[in-house]
Amino acid sequence: MNLINKIAASKQIFGCLDAVIPLVINQLANETGPIIFIARDDARMSRIEAGLHRFSDQIECLSLPAWDCLPYDRVSAHSTITAKRIQTLSHLSVLIQTDHQKPFIVLTTVNGWLQKLPPISFFTSSCLRLRAGQSIAQDEIASFLARNGFRRAQTVREYGEFSIRGGIVDIYPHTDALPVRLDFFGDEIESIKSFDSLSQRSESQIQHVDIRPAHEFLLDDETITHFRQGYLKKFGGRSARDQLYESVSAGQVVPGLEHWLGLLHDHLLPLHEQLPGWRYVFDVEAEAVWQARLDQIADFYDARCAALADQQEQVYRPLPPETMFVSEDEIRQFTQQDNLSFLAGFSRSESHPEDSDTGASLGPTFGADAASQTSPSLAAAHYIKQAVKTRPVILTAETSVALKRMLELIGAHLAEEIRMIDRLEQIEASGCFALISPVESGFESPYACLVSEQDVFGTRSARPQGRRRADNFLREVSSLETGDLVVHVEHGIGRYEGLETIRSDGTEHDCLHLSYAGGDRLYLPVENIELLSRYGQEGSEASLDKLGGAGWQARKARIKGRIREMADQLIKVAAKREVASAESLHAPEGLFAEFCARFGHPETDDQLDAISDVLNDLSSGRATDRLICGDVGFGKTEVALRAAFVATMAGYQVALVTPTTLLARQHGHLFEERFKGFPITVDTLSRMTKPKQAATIKSGLKDGSVQMVVGTHALLAKSIDFNNLGLLIIDEEQNFGVAQKERLKELRGDIHVLTLSATPIPRTLQLALSGVRNMSIIATPPVDRLAVRTFVGSWDGVVLKEALLREKFRGGQTFVVCPRIADLNRIYDRVIALVPDLKVLTAHGKMSATELDQTMTDFGEGAADVLLSTNIIESGIDIPTANTLIVHRSDMFGLAQLYQLRGRVGRSKERAYAYLTTDPQLLLTSQARRRLEVMQTLDKLGAGFSLASYDMDIRGAGNLLGDEQSGHVKEVGIELYQDMLKQAVDAARLERANTEDEETDTSWSPQITLGTSVMIPEDYVCDLSVRLSLYRRIGGLSVSDDVTLMATELEDRFGVIPDSVINLLDIVVLKQYCKKCNIQKLDAGDKGFALSFKDNHFARPDQLIGWIAGKGGSVQLRADHKLIIRTNLVAKTHRAEKAREYLQEIANLLVEAA
Repeated sequence: MNLINKIAASKQIFGCLDAVIPLVINQLANETGPIIFIARDDARMSRIEAGLHRFSDQIECLSLPAWDCLPYDRVSAHSTITAKRIQTLSHLSVLIQTDHQKPFIVLTTVNGWLQKLPPISFFTSSCLRLRAGQSIAQDEIASFLARNGFRRAQTVREYGEFSIRGGIVDIYPHTDALPVRLDFFGDEIESIKSFDSLSQRSESQIQHVDIRPAHEFLLDDETITHFRQGYLKKFGGRSARDQLYESVSAGQVVPGLEHWLGLLHDHLLPLHEQLPGWRYVFDVEAEAVWQARLDQIADFYDARCAALADQQEQVYRPLPPETMFVSEDEIRQFTQQDNLSFLAGFSRSESHPEDSDTGASLGPTFGADAASQTSPSLAAAHYIKQAVKTRPVILTAETSVALKRMLELIGAHLAEEIRMIDRLEQIEASGCFALISPVESGFESPYACLVSEQDVFGTRSARPQGRRRADNFLREVSSLETGDLVVHVEHGIGRYEGLETIRSDGTEHDCLHLSYAGGDRLYLPVENIELLSRYGQEGSEASLDKLGGAGWQARKARIKGRIREMADQLIKVAAKREVASAESLHAPEGLFAEFCARFGHPETDDQLDAISDVLNDLSSGRATDRLICGDVGFGKTEVALRAAFVATMAGYQVALVTPTTLLARQHGHLFEERFKGFPITVDTLSRMTKPKQAATIKSGLKDGSVQMVVGTHALLAKSIDFNNLGLLIIDEEQNFGVAQKERLKELRGDIHVLTLSATPIPRTLQLALSGVRNMSIIATPPVDRLAVRTFVGSWDGVVLKEALLREKFRGGQTFVVCPRIADLNRIYDRVIALVPDLKVLTAHGKMSATELDQTMTDFGEGAADVLLSTNIIESGIDIPTANTLIVHRSDMFGLAQLYQLRGRVGRSKERAYAYLTTDPQLLLTSQARRRLEVMQTLDKLGAGFSLASYDMDIRGAGNLLGDEQSGHVKEVGIELYQDMLKQAVDAARLERANTEDEETDTSWSPQITLGTSVMIPEDYVCDLSVRLSLYRRIGGLSVSDDVTLMATELEDRFGVIPDSVINLLDIVVLKQYCKKCNIQKLDAGDKGFALSFKDNHFARPDQLIGWIAGKGGSVQLRADHKLIIRTNLVAKTHRAEKAREYLQEIANLLVEAA
């Protein structure tokens, strides 16, 4: 049925509210044929596409996004954008040659329409279809991929990459599907499977795959010749020395090459000239947007031409705008045609009787006045009762969880049954319906009423949820680098010198070469790699131990004693909290649902888990202490808000302590906004609070009239008395000094404590990891968050000028960060030289606290365009308008620091940009280069906690119980310290007197020598970091099933497993048996095995003697306590299997005894 008036294809269509536009487009497509809709921007295009899919499954809809870079930029569009454009244009090239039955709609933006395109026919001829069973040489595929812009990589993780490993070819050809793995037998494609780029494991089998170009051009010999001729003709003979000209001449695809697309094709054409018979529908206010875009194109073209005169290096010669973009004259001619419709948001006036009107108008909103006596859900229910008498009513929300909550709140006041539907076309002439849809605000028409979740509860975001990253990639990039300091459990601190292959008796064995004091060397077999741990961060200073010296063992024993004491005290602290009773606090159901509904975003799964954990804590009847650990901007504050609501509504006071005044003000505004309309008084107390107001707040805290207070460490002053404090929330705990932390402990007593942190320091994290403190991790990104586009490169004035201007043009702000205070003046001069009319504020650690607070407050209120600072901005600042970050000398920052800095931008729906710059005159260290590669590759969301964990030794770890900063970590290294502490806490929890027995289970590794080659050959896994990562994963396997899964993964990723890798996996299985039986050493020779027990100890010697006796002399126990097993082992291939049989029998002796 129709939900709006019947629409004619007139020049103007009135009454086109946001929720109505998909209905208008659908009607036009059904009546007039294929439609091209031109939206104002990407966000509207996405919403309208989602709305069309919710209308009917009979609509075929494609989107053609614009490049997400500036006109005349030095960077290319993001690979996902390019892939989507190529996919759509390829589909169109097929579609225009066939007769299509379904209504067909192409969605693009004003920017996308203004951008000229290669001839659509180009995309028909540039496709390679691969089928299972097809015969084709790998070289032919590699050649096609290279010509079409695919990059060869060791491991395929991103769109546009491919790799060849023996008979396996991995390709990432599309962004809307998984990458594919081709398994060859000779030149025949035996199978094609999709695989997960994170785990690298194959998934479902597919029959064929279409490989399209990775770019909108083909860099073959013909195209290169065409480019060279066109470039010289346009720019003259001197341009032959340009870097761009030389790169393309050499067949290299350079970043930003698309901005010379007009020279890579014979000609470019506007979309409307390539699809002339289609109807073009322009979004509301599209004309103003295209005029602004044309002005922007002209500005950037002029800026490039002006820069060309004084440019010394990296010359940029721009093509004239009419070559790349639709001109004003072309637009004027096009808009005079009859196949156009312009949408207008307001109703039709009498002066336009010939134009159509949808008859729709904005519906009422119910959540705007939060202070009104009637709740939003009750007001909405009253409205629906009246409306449903004359027409159908549709309730919408963006997610199933949000819709369920909406129906619970509104449905409780309605007698009418609300029916769930999947598509708008399922609506009947009367009744009340519910639909999942991203509509932001509803409408009323003579035929229907649509009420959105935003109408009832306020604003709501509409962005798809980001994908989570796995840890495998991080494990690879954090693998050991030559020169790293490592800690061997038995021999202490040494230096890793590389992976070496030792050849002996005709076999090859990969070993890690470690150097110690005095030139001593140790070769550690790769299967015993778990005995090693990283000492700490790059640049750590430590003296190497002497191999075989007593110093290491003495130091380890001394620290073990200290850790044991610490563990006992930690358990006492935890026990004290465990028995400390507190009143059980429960969320008031109806009011709590109303409060939650004010949250402007759908909750992520991790966020819901964390909220559930905190609510369970509050209702447990015990005083609890929980750490909420989440990536920057992932919704930790919402967890605190809901906990605060439950506590305050139960009659308790809540205190939120923040490290900075700016953060206190931000939280204060947020809490006041969210608590508006509830009987809760919220106040903010900091140095910025006027004395008279501060006195009133303190008095209110004392008499209980102020239930919720947000403040800096001023809240911790002795002069502050609480009437009935029930919950203490600590934000960014790592930023508080020792004295404040001691005062916090005094406050704690029998109250609930909630700590929020993005990158917890070891002091905080260890308490959680050791199980003393509860922890919830929020690792999924919020649904409205776009990943930050990250660019790594040398400082380029033109690029950075564009970045600063782009942010200023869209009304935003920019962070410019330097590693040292000494750099600030020089960078200030550079920034002002680039854009003289920018207002710049400076912030650094040597400023007084008042001055710094004032600067940050001014910037937060939009008083400047740029904040030039050191990395003091890395934690806790939330400025949604700041969406560009420029980091000077990014190679001087650690991985977690860079990630935290990047987290300062991209905290709203705007696309954010991060430029990590380096000094072109300086050579980067391999570690710095790898860090920057990680930052560029991990531009997905949700990797922050993993990165913070890898880098958590940046701040150093201290004693967990007070202000004594101990040097434990410096003495034994971060990873071993963590391990020792965890063992000690486990032992203390079990009330054991010492940890010796516990340690024997974990701190040794059996040595197994079978006389076979044990290694991952270089021709099987080429990348050294991937090999080391696999060694570390294999060495850490502890269950036979895990070994089987690993073997499956290896065969899947790299092909048929070589014998030397099978031997490695066999040894890992044997190690598991040896540890179970306390066997320290197992040697195999032609005549049998020799086994040595650790400390000459076997748990059941009586059973062992009985077993030896039953073997008829083939097994004997020598005087030196070695167990000799005589058997024929001349065939080395059977040694692992034989060893497993004997070890299984010995292990069974322990089971039988038990």
